[in-house]
Amino acid sequence: MSDRTLLSLLCGAVVGGAILLLIIAIRGTEPREATPSLFHRSGDSRKNLIRLGAGIGVGLVVLVVTRWLVLAVALGLLAALADRFFGGTGEERRAIERLDALATWTEALRDTIAGAVGLEQAIPATAVNAAPAIKPGLNLLVDRLRIREPLPSALMRFADDLNDPSADLIVAALVLNARLRGPGLREVLSALADSAREELDVRRKVAAERRSTRRSVQVVVAVTLIMAAGLVLFNPVYMAPYKTFIGQFVLFIVIVLYALGLMWLRKLAKIEVPERFLVGGGDHRAKRAGDDRMEVVNR
Repeated sequence: MSDRTLLSLLCGAVVGGAILLLIIAIRGTEPREATPSLFHRSGDSRKNLIRLGAGIGVGLVVLVVTRWLVLAVALGLLAALADRFFGGTGEERRAIERLDALATWTEALRDTIAGAVGLEQAIPATAVNAAPAIKPGLNLLVDRLRIREPLPSALMRFADDLNDPSADLIVAALVLNARLRGPGLREVLSALADSAREELDVRRKVAAERRSTRRSVQVVVAVTLIMAAGLVLFNPVYMAPYKTFIGQFVLFIVIVLYALGLMWLRKLAKIEVPERFLVGGGDHRAKRAGDDRMEVVNR
């Protein structure tokens, strides 16, 4: 590919991106409702900037070495989105740890309630020795109870903090008991703890089976990249047709098909979890409780 063609493609991409950003700025975007989460770290934006910088750096290096714009963009995106293609193990491990912590906390709550202790006293008592996966959320729940927030509202916000479908089942049982004050909470908590343990065993087995799928994806990608780099560096005559415009178009089609295959393999290695059914309940009830308090104060 000649320098003039490469410059033309680069200018076209820049102009097209600028027009797209202008259209988005004029039309605007719909705001997304963010679900509160205690596990959102402030360092995520820094990590995103690091990934973006790595992607731009890889793309520039590939562009300088090969002068192939399509390959530079593809490898730059692969470097920037590596966690999307090859990640997921950390998120899956945190979900398993959170489920294990929920099961242990439910059992501790059941045993504490057995001593004729109410939920308002049992929750702070069990939060002290809770696992790190859910302890920040439990500490917030205890703080809300200390400022006299109603227990159902505080529990709903606790479910939003954990942002886990399994936690919704436990919180729903606690909310119903907090409102009705009926018997049988120990039996319900025992059944929920057993169910969480069974789900935990299933998740661990599935994670062990899908670990081999992730490893296969990584091996395929690594071998493909090594072979392509070897051909480009040590056999440029064989790769010469890709320097033309038609060659770059064919390379674009190949990379798109390859990316679709990676996304499909990534989907096979992902665990599908059910959707939450207590979404947004905590904020609404907390706001209503706050309005009720303000009305009482004004009176």
